[in-house]
Amino acid sequence: MMKRLFDFIVSFCALLLFSPVIALVAWKVRKNLGSPVLFRQTRPGIYGKPFEMVKFRTMKDATDVQGNILPDAERMTSFGNKLRSSSLDELPELWNVLKGDMSLVGPRPLLMQYLPLYSSEQARRHEVRPGVTGWAQINGRNTLSWEDKFKLDVWYVDNHSLWLDFKILLLTFKKVIFKEDISASDHVTMAPFIGNIKQGEYRD
Repeated sequence: MMKRLFDFIVSFCALLLFSPVIALVAWKVRKNLGSPVLFRQTRPGIYGKPFEMVKFRTMKDATDVQGNILPDAERMTSFGNKLRSSSLDELPELWNVLKGDMSLVGPRPLLMQYLPLYSSEQARRHEVRPGVTGWAQINGRNTLSWEDKFKLDVWYVDNHSLWLDFKILLLTFKKVIFKEDISASDHVTMAPFIGNIKQGEYRD
């Protein structure tokens, strides 16, 4: 209850405080990438319950001749990179926090198609609300392997507290200021999670 109250108060105040910034970023996205301004996608929330997460768009809707969406690296623009490195693309998620779909701090909401790929231990990351930032985000973010990221998520589930949330929020601001761990070394964002594959095992 205290965590939810903290989330509601902080997200409400942040939306008011950052409303001029949100309006400016929305105008910039419209100017550089066109409509829609927001990226909307169904993500798993607490206990895997689906919700619609909103962010600012950072990529073009570019497709190949067959109409298939091009890889992230080919759709990303310099403007989109700046939005990601500043984390301004995450501001609309404050609305998800206000509604109760997300928390300010928790495991990041990933893709719905990952749900059947988790081990029983990894699936425990859904025992709390997903967060705008989290323990994994301040300990490596997209430079971590999926296995290490999930271990940090589950550690948070077992140890979360208001004091820990406050510490993670402060460290997140530091990460944003110094633009640390935005992308994996060989990907624009993060390589897709393909499940827990033993060495030598093939999966298509």
